[in-house]
Amino acid sequence: MNIEQHIRSVIEQELKPTFLSLENESHMHSGPATQSHFKMSCVSTAFEGLSRVKRHQLVYAALQPAFDAGLHALALHLYTEQEWQNKSVPESPKCMGGSKQG
Repeated sequence: MNIEQHIRSVIEQELKPTFLSLENESHMHSGPATQSHFKMSCVSTAFEGLSRVKRHQLVYAALQPAFDAGLHALALHLYTEQEWQNKSVPESPKCMGGSKQG
């Protein structure tokens, strides 16, 4: 199972999202890694009553094995059902790190 599949599987199992978008953005970043940078938008009842920081901590804890296996960056957009209404997956900024500066 590759990192992307692992992320999707863990999130679906742990958070039971009503909406999940996972995008591999590794091609937008410097370096040879093909599964190192992802963007995830997730809507789940698991986020109800949690601050933004606590939501991130919940996801990072669930995905620690993926980070240990080479996941470098994960942009998180985490919502409750109510917060998600009339929203869409946000665009990512261009990478300005490494050899892609300028």
